Amino acid sequence: SAVISCCLPYCNLHVFVLHKPWSCFGSNQPSPNFNQYVRDQGAMTDQLSRRQIREYQLYSRTSGKHVQVNGKRITATAEDGNKFAKLIVETDTFGSRVRIKGAESEKYICMSKRGKLIGKPNGKSKDCIFTEIVLENNYTAFQNARYEGWYMAFTRKGRPRKASRSRQNQREAHFIKRLYRGQLPFPNNAERQKQFEFVGSSSPTRRTRRTRAPRPRT
Repeated sequence: SAVISCCLPYCNLHVFVLHKPWSCFGSNQPSPNFNQYVRDQGAMTDQLSRRQIREYQLYSRTSGKHVQVNGKRITATAEDGNKFAKLIVETDTFGSRVRIKGAESEKYICMSKRGKLIGKPNGKSKDCIFTEIVLENNYTAFQNARYEGWYMAFTRKGRPRKASRSRQNQREAHFIKRLYRGQLPFPNNAERQKQFEFVGSSSPTRRTRRTRAPRPRT
């Protein structure tokens, strides 16, 4: 009875705060780990949420050019506005996992078991999913979802670097997202001048003769 009377104030406190009078006598249940739940859900494809679709270019820090998907070939040699450099990025989960597809070639950027970047028509497999990692230097790295620790990376010549040799802190794996604006309407000065050339008219018609101002008589 002494133990029960000693525990009563503690139980009353639980009734007031938690509305669980049995918690005094029952075993303490561990609180759910929300961070672990987010990690577990982020590792699976989200079939319920509406997928977000974005369009942009990926500028390679090493090659100084943009990532392009030209059929099965993936390189970082495209100039700004190249049609093969336009990428369609689809979210796979509510986290930061994405699928990257070339808008022109309609091929997804995927990674083979040898660590080689290839283009595939179907991007549902896990080797076609990448995790976006925003770095402290404001660059973005893309880690493959199937092969953890393997990153999308390119050499100075724009060739794909073997993923097993890539690291998050390497320049070869750093990218900047840039809006796609397409090719410039006037690629060079010659084309610009050509667009503004005036076409000379042929011999005047009767109507133009009537509308012209009369010449002053001498």
